[in-house]
Amino acid sequence: MKIDPTTQFLGSELFPEENIPGKAKFHIIPCPMEETVSFGVGTRLGPGEILKASQELERNIGDISVCNDGIYTHPEINCDLSHQESLTELEKLVYEVAFEKKFPVIIGGEHSLTSASVKGVRRAIGEDIGIIQIDAHADLREDYQGNPHSHASVMRLLAELGFRIASLGVRAISTEEKLARKKFNVFSIDGERLVREQISFFELPDDFPKKLYLSLDFDGLDPSIIPSVGTPVPGGLSYYQVLDLIQASLEGRQIVGFDAVELSPSKYDLVSSFCAASLIQRIMHFV
Repeated sequence: MKIDPTTQFLGSELFPEENIPGKAKFHIIPCPMEETVSFGVGTRLGPGEILKASQELERNIGDISVCNDGIYTHPEINCDLSHQESLTELEKLVYEVAFEKKFPVIIGGEHSLTSASVKGVRRAIGEDIGIIQIDAHADLREDYQGNPHSHASVMRLLAELGFRIASLGVRAISTEEKLARKKFNVFSIDGERLVREQISFFELPDDFPKKLYLSLDFDGLDPSIIPSVGTPVPGGLSYYQVLDLIQASLEGRQIVGFDAVELSPSKYDLVSSFCAASLIQRIMHFV
């Protein structure tokens, strides 16, 4: 059956036998959520533009291709429903994918989707999961603009559920969030230190869970690399630094799912979507 590349991540590079849901290792779940954005808009367009840009990527990175393991991209989560209904639909699909021993990759959409994705994975594997968060913001507010399910509160929600969090790259944080870091024992290395000291390797605490879920907010990178995000905070991480930090976090641990969120595409900027797609492909190579 011919693949429609516009609906499949790396679709232009996949052979038909690599695009079969039951056989594919990687299951891409687009979630065009845009419910609580507070500055730049357009996250609903992010998944589609990332899929489109992925058609221009090469099949191989070096001598290795994740296409060999199979990649299947699901239809988009219906985000015309209420926020909570969309999150429930996402959690259900992520659970089904992870329960079948497949690897879920959620493409956003705004960051509030992470709570549903993480809960779906933990429910499926039945083990503690630690969260690696790469982000310009701590997302630890009790609520934001009156909404406790805001993209600015997503890590708070997960911390309250008992998930351990390692936060990397933060460059904008409130007093409330600094207190929350202490309350919830959040491991953190902020962006200014990572960039000024050119840190690309770190060690997680010994008691941090061995199974990891990665949440990559594209504003964790510097706006010179990915400018089309909702809140482009200066002083961010570089492309290879992000990849090195992710790889360092996996030392002695296993990644069981990840999301990539907060791309707000612009018709004047092709770089952001292409870089976002490239990062997703690269991270898949760590699995």
